[in-house]
Amino acid sequence: MPAISFQSVSKTFQGARGDVQALDNVSLDIEEGEFFGLLGPNGAGKTTLISILAGLVRASRGHVTVQGHDVQADYAQARRLLGIVPQELVFDPFFTVREALRIQSGYFGIARNDDWIDELLDSLGLADKARANMRQLSGGMKRRVLVAQALVHKPPVIVLDEPTAGVDVELRQTLWQFIAKLNRQGHTVLLTTHYLEEAEALCGRIAMLKSGQVVALERTSDLLRAASSNVLRFKTEGHRLPPALAARARVTGRIVQLPAHDALEIERHLAALREAGLQAEDVEIRKADLEDVFIEVMAGKSQPAAGEAVPS
Repeated sequence: MPAISFQSVSKTFQGARGDVQALDNVSLDIEEGEFFGLLGPNGAGKTTLISILAGLVRASRGHVTVQGHDVQADYAQARRLLGIVPQELVFDPFFTVREALRIQSGYFGIARNDDWIDELLDSLGLADKARANMRQLSGGMKRRVLVAQALVHKPPVIVLDEPTAGVDVELRQTLWQFIAKLNRQGHTVLLTTHYLEEAEALCGRIAMLKSGQVVALERTSDLLRAASSNVLRFKTEGHRLPPALAARARVTGRIVQLPAHDALEIERHLAALREAGLQAEDVEIRKADLEDVFIEVMAGKSQPAAGEAVPS
């Protein structure tokens, strides 16, 4: 039995300018104990899918289950099995950190939970903030409390919706160490993130959404192995690139990255730079990473989902 199962899930919202199709026939299973990544650009449908999983939004069509419990027909049990860290910083400003975690425990009928609360506080770097009022905390500390609240009832399935957005490196490292530990202990983890290096490092399998549809569903290692090219990376005046290179380049300031299938294509790229009067500095060649794969898939060169036939 999958930890999470999305079966033919579609969602249409009614808007002032007509219906908006947020999800279109999404089907995927997340197995027990997986660390699973759900990736996609803004507006792809990731948060809508998680909102349906949490029971906050009703699917227009399809079914979602958590360890076999339907999120609509058996909401209470499905919700008890989930620990969800939302994107938004939602908190009650009138309680201390410890009080907030005790109250959250009470929502699940758990009393005398202080030993686990202490472990959460220590693991997430909140031990010295236990008596601090929530409104006194920085944004990063509030984010840590949200994680602790999601885990306070020891859920077997953990859902992290952009958990490290806008937070410092220390929190990211602390959080991933703790979540990885829980995953090794058997907890299933579903992660959405725009930090693709996190997904590449943590997730054993990844689904990519585009315009509400699954356009890739594979093991992370298989996605990387199927990448079409290596990457030529160098520094130059990126805004002055020849049009033929600019159309294929990923430019960050002076850093330019171009797909390169072989040595001949690398030389062609460098020759085009020389002809344009540009000098390439700090040249290196690296293997494609998940961000390269993501850009390729989103550009329309989608890879078939696991189990799909490849057109002949």
